[in-house]
Order: sequence, then structure tokens, then C-alpha cells
Amino acid sequence: MNNFNSFLETANSFLWHNAVLFLVLATGITFTLWTRFSQFRSLTHGLHVLRGRYDNPSDPGAINHFQALSAALSATVGLGNIGGVALAISLGGPGAVFWMWVVGFFGMALKTTEVTLAMLYRNTNDPDNPHGGAMWVISKALADGPPWRQRLGKLIGGLFCVTLLVTTVTGGNMFQAWNVGNMTELYFDVPGIVAGIALAIIVGLVILGGIHRIGRVAAALVPFMITIYFVAALYVLAMNAGDIPAMFGLIFRSAFSPTEASGAFIGGTMGYAFLYGMKRAIFSNEAGQGTSPIAHSAAKTSEPVRESVVAGLEPFIDTIVTCTLTALVIIVTGTWNRAAEATLPDNVQPIAVAAGEWTLPETDAPARIGSTWSGGERVFTILRSAPNEQTGNDLHRLAGTIAIAATGAPVIRWNTLQSAEAPQMADHGIYVSYVGAALTAVAFDSVVPGLGRWVVTLAVWLFAISTMISYSYYAEQGIVYLAGERWVAPFKYAYCSLAIIATLGFLKSDAQLDNLSGLGTGLMLFVNIPIMWFMGHRAIRAYRDYMARLDSGQMGAGHVPPALRDVISGHDVDP
Repeated sequence: MNNFNSFLETANSFLWHNAVLFLVLATGITFTLWTRFSQFRSLTHGLHVLRGRYDNPSDPGAINHFQALSAALSATVGLGNIGGVALAISLGGPGAVFWMWVVGFFGMALKTTEVTLAMLYRNTNDPDNPHGGAMWVISKALADGPPWRQRLGKLIGGLFCVTLLVTTVTGGNMFQAWNVGNMTELYFDVPGIVAGIALAIIVGLVILGGIHRIGRVAAALVPFMITIYFVAALYVLAMNAGDIPAMFGLIFRSAFSPTEASGAFIGGTMGYAFLYGMKRAIFSNEAGQGTSPIAHSAAKTSEPVRESVVAGLEPFIDTIVTCTLTALVIIVTGTWNRAAEATLPDNVQPIAVAAGEWTLPETDAPARIGSTWSGGERVFTILRSAPNEQTGNDLHRLAGTIAIAATGAPVIRWNTLQSAEAPQMADHGIYVSYVGAALTAVAFDSVVPGLGRWVVTLAVWLFAISTMISYSYYAEQGIVYLAGERWVAPFKYAYCSLAIIATLGFLKSDAQLDNLSGLGTGLMLFVNIPIMWFMGHRAIRAYRDYMARLDSGQMGAGHVPPALRDVISGHDVDP
């Protein structure tokens, strides 16, 4: 397992090099300017399209605009908004939130562009079951010409599908299942594998019904789960309303300067705030990743740009609204830099176990403030040692696990720290390691005891189910492109089994979780962003043509919006 974690760290250091993040940001800025700020079109015309004013049962496609957006949002509005934001803040500090906003804004243009391309080149051989995505874009765009161009298009399309499957397995499935298992075990003492089995059954029942069932479930589930989470988050913020302006000030300051260590937060540089903010925002809203265009390609429409304008709403809803609520809850409650829950005796000091490798001796667990140790809790203490480029200081975390000794007393068994310098204890504090969504739940509980236990756990389950359902459809389309329809059913069973595997306990820290979920996202960016640069001019040409016809009145105002219940259920486009 150590070798696997080392591989993940090495791969992520390459995939998420600062140059890659700057490229993604530059791509978003370019398409924002090229589309003349399509973000504002999404927030105006996109809402009319979403409401059903342009739905037409005779258009090719399987689901209406609302269901297509819901299916895509069910993947993006997920544990990235709860666990991903918590990871960004715990590792990068409050400044990471600012960079999430930046990605969210420019991601709206990225999303509009990539969905325009997907709609232009989607496969509608079966009008009631279209296929779309970057794999079809590049393969159909290079289909005309000499054989080598055709082979190149198919090769790049296949490469995209491989990265899509990696993303599906890691971020779209295992990241979700692990968080659900961790939360359920933390609050209800139910083994994580039980949650994994339940997830596998629930997700399997939905995805076996295909895109029509996925669209219906997503359209009903997404508004419900977002509403529950919003109400709880707004209540917490209302209880701390006086501190919110100061929190925004902290976010802006930390985005452009180092954040000092405080409590459980060991410090963060501006560079790492940028890194984690960008990474978690891209993971959350998937802008430039190429996944959600697959869901949008199933929309009923004869106008490719019409659906892409709706797609531009995704990063706004996901990152600028939902992620911000989570971030403010974590920051305003002080959970991100919380105090220690126990204190080690002064005589506990680091010892060498090998050259350049240090640990602490097995320690009797001191009394825990406000609670007791039950065994299995993951904790850490803070050491001073060689400079830490992530924090901008000399602080490092040393992880440990609470175990129950033969005598029945709790003890702490410590991991090791790699350091060329002999470390020293920083404050002797013992901090419980709340990873991902668990940190968000603790923030809710700090205001209303039990709120995180019930509301956040429910939200985690709903968000995870919705994300896993949508990602299964993304992977299904990749399988269809690579191997044909006959391999879809076996993949669905394998996909559900991964939810169980993820809860077996091999992921133990926020850094491991971040590396696992970042692997697939990083791979997809390496394939999809070049496709967008290569084909972007065609998307812009179609976008400007559509907007010119819309502004001149050639397309009219659509029709009277249908009943909202018909839009949600999809009955407004039923033949």
C-alpha cells in the first residue's frame, strides 16, 4: 500500500504541476473573452431554456434540458462540495476558497465551450439514445481526410475514454463511497463496508434502467438534496452572521499571502492555497474535464448551443454557490483550525527508527476533551523539523491511530515522519483527523449538536448516490465507444462492486484521498484541454451564430413555459 500511495503522489505531482493549473485557468480566460463573457448568457437565456421555454418533443435526444442539467449536476454537486472543500481548506487554508471562485467563474465559459463541441459532434444515429463527449468530437472532426487522420482521431478518442474510466473509478466512485463509509462509521459506528454494500445496491438499481431512469431520478433527487443542505448551511451561517465579513476578509488575504499556523492547521503558502483551490474546484465542477458534456449530449434539442448555455450554469451552482456555503461553514465555526482534543505529556519526544525516519513511542492516550476514545480514531500531532514547502514553515503532521490495548486502555500507535533533521514537539497537542466530509459535519455539529450527524450524513449519502449514478453513465458511454454495447452490463456490475472495495479501509488520510481523486481528474485534463484548443474555434463560430439569431429575434421567445412538474418529470418532451 505504501508503494501505491507513493505512485499516487508522484503521478499527482506531475498531473497537477502549477503549469497545468495555469493552463486550465488560461483556457477559461480565453474562452470567456472569446465568447464575450458567456457567463451572463447562462444566467439569463440559460434560465429560460432550463425552465422549458424551448423544449420540443420532436427534437433528437432522450431527456429535456432540466433533466440533462440535473444529471450533470448530480455528478458535480456531490462530495466535492462537502468533502472536497474541506480537503482544500484543511490542506491549503482559507485562501483556497478564493481560487475556487476564480475557477468557478471562468469554468462557466469552459463548460459552455466543451458542451457546444459535444453537441455539435454527438452521435444521433439513434435519435432517442444519442452519444456524445470529447471522444466523439475528436474522432468525427478528424474523420474527413487521409486514413492516418481517422486513426489519430480514434486513438485520441480512445485515450480520452481510458482517462474517463480512471476518473469514474477514482473520483466518481471510490472517493464518494469512502466518504460515505467514513461518515457512517464515525457517527453511527456502522462498519464502512456495510455502507459500501448499501451504496452498491442502490446505485445498481438506478443505473440498470439507463439514461431515462437516471434522468428522472436526478431531476427529483438534485433539487431535494441541495435544498436540505442549503437550509442547514444557511442556519449555521445565520448563527454566526457577525463573523462572516471577517471570514471573507480572511479568504481574500490568504489567497495572496501565507496563512499562519493555528491549531490543527499547520500553515499554508499562497502557492498551495492556489493549488488546492484550483484542484478541488476542477474536481468539483469538472470544468475542462470533459465529463458533463456526455450527460448534456442526451438532451432533446436541435440547437447545440442552447444546451451548452444551460451547461454554463453548472460551475455557478456547484462552485460559486454550494462550495462557498460549505467553505463559510467550516471557516466561520473555526473547525479548520480547531484546538487540540487532548495533550501529550511533556516527556513524550520523537525517537529515530531508521536513518532520516522518526516516530513517537507508543503512548497511553490522554483524556479526550468532551468525549472518550473508542478505538480506531485517526489522530495527529504537530512536529517541528526541516522546512515544509507546503506550509512555508517548519511544521509537519505526524499521524497516529488510537488502539485498545490488552488491558482495555486506549493507546496511540504512531506512524513515521521522513526528515533529514531531528524533529521536536510543537505543542504536544493531539488533534483528531477529520477527513473530507467528516470535517464539514464537525463544523455543523459545533453550532447545533447532532446537525452534522444527521443533515450532513444524509447529504453525504444523497450526494454520493447522485454522483455515482451520473458517473456510471459517463463510464458507460466510454465503454460503448471503446468496446460496444455488449460490455456495458458487465461494467455496471464491476462499477457497483468498487463501492464496496473503497470502504475496506485502505484509505486513511486526507492526503491519500486527495491523491486518489486527483489522479483521474488530472489525466482527463491532459486529454480534453488540447481538444478544446484544437476545436474551440468551431464552438465559438456556432456560439456566435446562435446568439446573433437569438438577439435578432429569428428564434423568437420559445413558448409558454410548461408546468414545473412536467419539466421535472420530463413529461413536457414525452412524444
